[in-house]
Formats: sequence, C-alpha cells, structure tokens
Amino acid sequence: MESDRLLVLYPQKRGPEKERSRMDEVLRAALDGIDTEIVEDMEILEQDPFKYRGRRLLFAVPLGRNGINRGYYEVLAWLRGGDQVLAGATAGMIIDAESEFYTKATARELAVAANRAGCAFVGRPLVEGTASLDNYLIQAANMNTDRFGAYKKSAAILAHQILEETWQPKEESHLLVLHASNHRTSNTLAIWQKVKECLDERIRIQEINLRNGTLVDCSGCPYQMCLHFGEQGKCFYGGAMVENIYPAVKWADAILLLCPNYNDALSANMTAFINRLTALFRTTRFYDKALFGIIVSGYSGSDLLAGQLVTALNMNKTFYLPGNFCMMETANNAGAAMKLPGIEDRIKEFSEKMTHILIKETQNS
Repeated sequence: MESDRLLVLYPQKRGPEKERSRMDEVLRAALDGIDTEIVEDMEILEQDPFKYRGRRLLFAVPLGRNGINRGYYEVLAWLRGGDQVLAGATAGMIIDAESEFYTKATARELAVAANRAGCAFVGRPLVEGTASLDNYLIQAANMNTDRFGAYKKSAAILAHQILEETWQPKEESHLLVLHASNHRTSNTLAIWQKVKECLDERIRIQEINLRNGTLVDCSGCPYQMCLHFGEQGKCFYGGAMVENIYPAVKWADAILLLCPNYNDALSANMTAFINRLTALFRTTRFYDKALFGIIVSGYSGSDLLAGQLVTALNMNKTFYLPGNFCMMETANNAGAAMKLPGIEDRIKEFSEKMTHILIKETQNS
C-alpha cells in the first residue's frame, strides 16, 4: 500500500553534481531497508496536486552554497496554493547546505507552508547538515562516530520515526492554555474564549496567565547544573515556572499558546516560558504532546510567529505538530477580531480540528 511507503520529495539542486552528492549519500544511509518512493520531478505537483494526501513524507532539500534550490520553490508554490494538498500527511525533513547558513530558515519556512496545507510533523522533524557539520559534534560523541556518521544516523532515525510514529487521540484529553494578555483588551483572548466554547467537553482545560507571576527568563546555566535541577523537576530560578507551569506541562496532552504579535516576535513572557522549559526538557521529552497556537497581528507577520513556535517547540522541544496547528488573524483595535468577516466560521473550524486531534472518535460522536 502507498500509505506504508515512505514518500521522499527531493527537489534537485540545479548546479554542480557535487552539491548534491552529500545529500545522496545521506539518503542512501537513511532509506536503507525502507520501502520508498522518491519523487525528483516537481512538475507532478501541478499535474496531480492532491496525489500525496495522507502519506508518510520526507522532504529532502539540498541548498548548495547560496541557499537557493529552484525545485524547492516549486514545492513551496504547491504548498502555498491555498488547498489542503497534504491533508492527513505526516512528515519530516532533511536540509543540507554547503555553507553554515540557510538550513534552519528553509526548514522553518517549509514547515509552516506544509502545515498550513494540512501536513503534520513528528516531534523534532528536522535533520540538517551545515557545511562543517559542526552541529553534530555532540551527537557524534554520543553515537561513537564522526560528524558525518552522526548526520547519516540521525537521518535514518528520522526516516523510521516518520513511518512508525502515530498520534493517538484519547477518550479524555488535557489542554494547557498559556497567555500573557489583558482580558479587557486582548483580541487573542477574545478569539480563545470563543474557541473554548466550541471545544468538546471531554477536553479538560487549564489556563495559566504568565503575567500573574514574575517569570524570570533563562540565564543559560551550565549543562550539568540545568540537568541536575531538571532531574528534580525544577529549575535553578524556581518561581511560578517550577511551582505551576512545569506540573501543568506534564499534566497536559497538548498546549495552546495565545500569541499577540509584538514587533514580529513572541512576547517576552512567552519567550521566557519556552526558554525555561529547557530544564524540564532535560529529562522529559514531549513527542506525545501536541502544539497549538492562536496568533493575532495588528498589521502582518503572523506567519513569522508561527515559525517561531514551530522551531522552538516542534523542532527543538519535540512537541508533535498537528496539521493546521494554529489560527492566524489580523486585528488591530481592541475588539476588532470578533468583527472580522467569517471569524465565527474560522473559530468553529479550528475548534473542530483541535477536538479531532485530541479526542478519540466514538460511535456516538
């Protein structure tokens, strides 16, 4: 069956053969023993745009020295066409470059576009290779190999992860909602209140306002110190993060972050939460927890914040990323969000998607 085969979308780098040779070798190692369908001609995406719905998918993108792959932009155009061309698909990605730059930026851009087209991503879905492969120094030591060996092993682990991991809804699910907004003026909170009203009653909700306590940002403790406190479920700086938020994250099956756009970036409190989560992450992985977001921008840039959530919590902290994980709206003045054309329909659609991800369907559903 096609659903049992790993689909590899491999837009070719148009340039010297050597710019692809390393990616070719990584793929040979990663796909050894796996039933695979490799697609190199991106024209098929235009001919049959819905062909790959529901597939297990690996994006393989060689960027060369300048970070440009024309075939990749054909993939991006396909994903951004406005249709759910990857509905039901689950993916990961390998991004390779002949410089020290562009791999993470390309991965973030690709993940947001694919996710908006319906694609889910496994926790930690990115394997990247910079020119020096210095990003594999630690993994190489842990795997008892050299940097290139660690690169190939990481790619193989990801390929199997994409094929084997399956998100499991539950009969009752726990949702942690985090925000740092003012109830009286926040468009983001106004949307959340309406989403909340539409969620299945079997979703138990805990809300935490990050403004209610002093949330000190991470100061970058030495690894061993961070690990020591993390093993105790604590952080050196203590406070609300340890007393309230760590236990809530452990309790949750999913987290929903409410993110107004501040200067095209997450708020300071939300950034501090993500940074301070590192101590807990030292001993607790989050592959079995889903990530959702509601983002409201005054003018533009919601996709930038979506990318920040993806890189920080899906690519780094291992949260599962469901398809269409976030709702993004543009509203400036207080109260403007709930007056947007079609807002009620989009709220209903988003809440139904959350319920579908979190709650197991029953015969009476």
